Amino acid sequence: MTADLLLSIDVGTQSVRSLVFDREGAMLARSQVPFEPPFDSPQPGWAEKDVASYWRGLAESCQALWKQGSVAPSRIAGLALTTQRGTVVCAREDGTPLRPAIVWPDQRLATSPPPMGAVWNTLFGLAGAGELMRQLQRQAECNWLAQHEPELWPECERYVLLSGWLTHRLVGEWVDSAACQVGYLPFDYKRQQWAKASEWHWRALAIRSGQLPKLLPPASRLGALTAGAAAELGLPAGLPLIAAAADKACEVLGCGALEPDTAHLSFGTAATINTTQPKYLEVQRLLPAYPAALPGAFNTEIQIQRGFWLVSWFKNEFAHREQALAAERGVSAESLFDALIASVPPGSMGLTLQPYWSPGLRDPGPEGKGAIIGFGDVHTRAHVYRALIEGLAYGLRAGRELIEARIKRPITRLVISGGGAQSDGAMQIAADVFGLAAERPQVAEASSLGAAMLCATGLGWHADVPAATKAMARAGRRFEPQPDAVRTYDALYKEVYRPLYKRLEPLYRRIRAITGYPA
Repeated sequence: MTADLLLSIDVGTQSVRSLVFDREGAMLARSQVPFEPPFDSPQPGWAEKDVASYWRGLAESCQALWKQGSVAPSRIAGLALTTQRGTVVCAREDGTPLRPAIVWPDQRLATSPPPMGAVWNTLFGLAGAGELMRQLQRQAECNWLAQHEPELWPECERYVLLSGWLTHRLVGEWVDSAACQVGYLPFDYKRQQWAKASEWHWRALAIRSGQLPKLLPPASRLGALTAGAAAELGLPAGLPLIAAAADKACEVLGCGALEPDTAHLSFGTAATINTTQPKYLEVQRLLPAYPAALPGAFNTEIQIQRGFWLVSWFKNEFAHREQALAAERGVSAESLFDALIASVPPGSMGLTLQPYWSPGLRDPGPEGKGAIIGFGDVHTRAHVYRALIEGLAYGLRAGRELIEARIKRPITRLVISGGGAQSDGAMQIAADVFGLAAERPQVAEASSLGAAMLCATGLGWHADVPAATKAMARAGRRFEPQPDAVRTYDALYKEVYRPLYKRLEPLYRRIRAITGYPA
């Protein structure tokens, strides 16, 4: 039987998905294994997960594909892996994990990071970045491990992202895609390689160069599937593993958002706005552009960390009625939320939400908190839900303006994917807030499709990544902006949402000083 199909494995926060695509980008089979719970919290603010559970989920999802019977494993010509970003694994040289993975939402902080030294402290101080550097050092998982698990840290022979650990399980080599390296690592984002020995990264982070994997560009061959891994996945040994990219980068690629004036919104657990640029530039000073799935290119990303996690928050706290109805109908509660959006006019009768449920490094800063203002006796749960979606769109529009100012050109096209993009109401709100038509890709699993595009390129099926994108990415439904809603949102955004953070910031600082939250 001809090996003419691609296997894409997407290990996210909530689940692992395995999908089979053909060379034109059509999805032929799909399986999903949920992670329940997505991670454990042994202490408030911590997020950890048994490392082996990621591999078990990956293997189970692959085996589930073959049991469906629609695709034979002998037809798979190659595979690519994309994963959640920023989840780190401590392991021995043979791959044995030394502790649970620290998952990206983790909020623990190091209190005694490595000393930078007088020279670097002076240079960062003169650049006005001393506090930013201290925040980065405190948030780096490796610095927490070196401080709080001093017996373990010297035994940690390999310190890698989840993508690197899973790649080792697949091919038996410590190698990873350069486009997966998003996290607190000694990574030079401009060069897309590990930082040179003379750079500040090695002073700021308690990492040894020997702990890190070899890096290759996306669409490169990482290795061949070992006999042991092949047996667990139900695949032939020796299949090539092609380097993909981190999930957000693959999502941008899967939507075909490669032009500098195209914005990609990801309505996922973390909501982001990205563009793909041919040159390195920092939209927010000293915060890097991430490696794009397009080799040698960069994603200018602005992130709302909690993003469409707020939909889950709303469901758990306020949507018991929808949960009960969904259980009766055998559907998800989220699928009923569009009715809440439709019952409320654009602008939610003035109810305005600032979506900073988690603090950040810049706007918001470490003191940032969420807010809802404008309540009156007309407001209901439906108003709160619509204001939530509008607030996320406002936050992403603010990111758009930062990107436009930096690239010195307007955003003219809007593509949206992620779980939240399956809501027609959320898509329409985005079109109206941005004043642009909002396109939804035909394939909802955009990150998996992006990984498949890189796999197809690495196998030589397409000349390069842009050619693979042209052959495999297809637009789906298009939502046109509604003029009346655009005017309402434009006024609320400029006159209410934009001034909101600066007016509340002093109060957030007082909350932090009085209660210690957020830490």
